[in-house]
Amino acid sequence: MACETCEARLATINNDGALRRKVAAEWSELNHVEITPEMINCTGCRIDGAKTPYCESLCPIRQCARNKNYATCGSCGELETCEKIGMIIKNNREARRNLKT
Repeated sequence: MACETCEARLATINNDGALRRKVAAEWSELNHVEITPEMINCTGCRIDGAKTPYCESLCPIRQCARNKNYATCGSCGELETCEKIGMIIKNNREARRNLKT
């Protein structure tokens, strides 16, 4: 919900191999799948460019926004009642603020 601070994005824009390896290891453990440093390339959801495999084609939040032709779900009239993002914005005021700006 905050691309500016996402370590995958930071590794991409800074071409930081060590950070890519760190993120790949953390995400592999967290998600119980193999994520390689080569998969850690993302410029962020709001702009054109590289995306991680998850962000590109698996993230239900991004897919829903794209299907409705929104840059993010912050523009959607169903934001406050949406099940896909509900738990995130309910417990994270910063995430809600990021989506609305």
